[in-house]
Amino acid sequence: MDTVPSPWQANYRHPIGWDKAYSPLTLPEMFLDAAARLGDAPFLDFLGRRYSYAQVESAVRRAACGFARLGVKPGDRVGLFLPNVPHYVAAYYGALLAGGIVVNFSPLYSVDELAAQASDSGTRLLVTMSAAALLPTALKVMDRGQIEKLVVGSIAGALPAAKSIAYRLFKRAEIAAAPRDPRISRFSQLIANDGQCAAPAPAADEVALIQYTGGTTGVPKGAMLTHQNLSANARQVNDIDPKDGDGDRIVGVLPFFHVFANTCVLNRTVVAGGLVAMLPRFDAKATLAAITRVKATALPGVPTMYQALLDHPDTARTDFSSLRVCISGGAPLPADVKTQFETVTGAKVVEGYGLTESAGVVSCNPYQGLNKSGTIGQPIPATMIKLLDREDPTKAAPPGEAGELAFAGPQVMKGYWGRPAADAEVFQDGWLRSGDVAEIDADGYVRIVDRLKDMIAVGGFKVFPSSVETVLYTHPDVKEAIVIGVPDRYSGERPKAFVTLIEGAAITGQALTDWLNPKLGKHERVIAVEVRDSLPKTLVGKLSRKELVAEEKAKAAADSSPMQTK
Repeated sequence: MDTVPSPWQANYRHPIGWDKAYSPLTLPEMFLDAAARLGDAPFLDFLGRRYSYAQVESAVRRAACGFARLGVKPGDRVGLFLPNVPHYVAAYYGALLAGGIVVNFSPLYSVDELAAQASDSGTRLLVTMSAAALLPTALKVMDRGQIEKLVVGSIAGALPAAKSIAYRLFKRAEIAAAPRDPRISRFSQLIANDGQCAAPAPAADEVALIQYTGGTTGVPKGAMLTHQNLSANARQVNDIDPKDGDGDRIVGVLPFFHVFANTCVLNRTVVAGGLVAMLPRFDAKATLAAITRVKATALPGVPTMYQALLDHPDTARTDFSSLRVCISGGAPLPADVKTQFETVTGAKVVEGYGLTESAGVVSCNPYQGLNKSGTIGQPIPATMIKLLDREDPTKAAPPGEAGELAFAGPQVMKGYWGRPAADAEVFQDGWLRSGDVAEIDADGYVRIVDRLKDMIAVGGFKVFPSSVETVLYTHPDVKEAIVIGVPDRYSGERPKAFVTLIEGAAITGQALTDWLNPKLGKHERVIAVEVRDSLPKTLVGKLSRKELVAEEKAKAAADSSPMQTK
């Protein structure tokens, strides 16, 4: 297939040549090279406790030996059910050094979600924390037989001494004790060795990470990301920074289990030799305090996070003088949020775009020079993009028309875990179809104008309507159900459900909402369940979302319109 013209090549605004090549590199090589180069330089800051590159290297090597002693062999899947804590970094690079494949699981997952993905990926060993929000879920999944071994870390043990004592004294409700069970090991036991063991050497084209995504159908699928996919994307992201990230101090509040943070915060920092100020969850007050405490230079985030920071009273008292750049991703960035945040902080906010299948980033607005609000900028180095016909992806989109965005580059996944049929659907002659409809302007800047997917973007997280609908259908009074995303200023979108009831049922929408939400992950919870006499259908009788989407958008537009006077 012929490619469309590439206007970004003639007007490339990123500070490095578009055609740069990225040599094969595994993640253990990338990390160990950085540790050898940087030694005692600080790498992680966890709520005030500092860990140097050398200290983290020691933990990584010991974790690798510990995993090997627990039976992890090359190609075995090691699950991480963790927030942003130092244990994540040691387990992530340690599992990879042992030859394993990491599988990221969101700490927001319910028992059913964690069990399904652990089973699908073949994960037999899971690493988690002694937190009430995590450990009970992991134990239930282990009792079901989806995982065989559990490694449990302690948050208190990673904190500065004074904070550790306070945590144990005052936050007992957040701690869950691990039972005595031969299948359970403590993280301290995992790393209780000298780190001197033979480590296998994975190839750069081998799978390093299985990252679950909704794909184009809304059914979670495991994207197989190779070592080269991830290391190349980290280097690509570093290369678009005019300052090369040297000495950056990045606030790591985006969750590492998400591919955006995995690439733009963790792996990119290793490439650049910077510091990550880790926060286990997003809290506006704590994030603002971290910016001041570490004199942060970068704050990757999602639009809802920037809005929350603008809304917090501590923003007026925060020293933003060190803050240089903020990369926004995960959801469209409202122009007013970008403008306000830049005005308040003095930092540049650049919007980027990527998919799980792209290891994180495909395109981004330049850090310096022309920054077009409402666009996702230009493709990053070594990345090709083009537009496909929306009706026939074997053809290019007609000149001057929007089309489905497709891309190719070293960051594009190997395929979906165990789903060759899904690979055939998403790849077109070696190009990855994004499912998003886009336009490319004369300067080579890309604007997303629509989406082919039904997925709902909630503050950077993806919600699969079919998953919520499946739960609704378990209620005895529900006959039909449709879940859509409705506009929300804070989250970008929020799920809303529409149902019809079986004959004779009289349950209210509020009662259904109260029944449904506790069964869902926090990001999946609906703002309302609306009971209707009927739901829109296509000519063949299939339930149709588009009429409800249009209706809700019209409501949102009417609500935000200024009052008219006559």
